[in-house]
Amino acid sequence: MQILVVDDDPLAAAMTSAILEESGHETMVAENAIVALERLAAHGTLKVVVADLNMPLVSGIELFQEMTLQGYNLPFVLLTGDNPEELADRTTEMAACLMKDEYLEERLPNLLLDLGLVS
Repeated sequence: MQILVVDDDPLAAAMTSAILEESGHETMVAENAIVALERLAAHGTLKVVVADLNMPLVSGIELFQEMTLQGYNLPFVLLTGDNPEELADRTTEMAACLMKDEYLEERLPNLLLDLGLVS
């Protein structure tokens, strides 16, 4: 499955991509929300978006809102260094909000399984 990883931090983007690729997925990286929207428009094969919350200019939440306005109906996973439970009210339409921590390597692939996005 092709997954778009959106993160302004190249190291964090590489880490997230590596986790997903270890699970057998193909990833494409966008360094910000504007590039992410361009990649979504150009690549109709993307199935999931995994984005950082805190990015300059356009946050992960704002990216999700813009995708919704533009008619993209893809599962969206928000990654944050903040407490994900505190974001629950703002992210109810997203597939999930996960903490960027030492457990992400296990939780992110498991989440895709739980959501029925992979078998």
